[in-house]
Amino acid sequence: MKTITKIFAACSKIFAFVALTFASAKSATPILAAPPTETKTETGQATTVLTGKVRSVDAKAGKLTIKTNDREVKLTTDSKTTRAALEKLKVGDTARVFEKGGKVIAASPSRRIPRPRLLSD
Repeated sequence: MKTITKIFAACSKIFAFVALTFASAKSATPILAAPPTETKTETGQATTVLTGKVRSVDAKAGKLTIKTNDREVKLTTDSKTTRAALEKLKVGDTARVFEKGGKVIAASPSRRIPRPRLLSD
């Protein structure tokens, strides 16, 4: 019985510490769009990763407009597979788009990770 009491007391202390750590953490404002990042490919052309809000999308025509923190980017595609990826996007969604030279290479909806609810919320 003493062992169970000691284990229970240890678990309670750990839980209290974790709860206080989460409660004292300041909640950060959610970032709607990440700054564009560039990576060089073997051919020397830069591939840019854009994350932002979808302003307009036309999957059949292969056109996409995305609004990042600092600019609005209009992109096109000729690939059937990329057009299929554009069909998954809706206006207002947050999306991650890989582009090279104004052409969409890949696009996918970006899911926001919900912030943990604190006891004070």
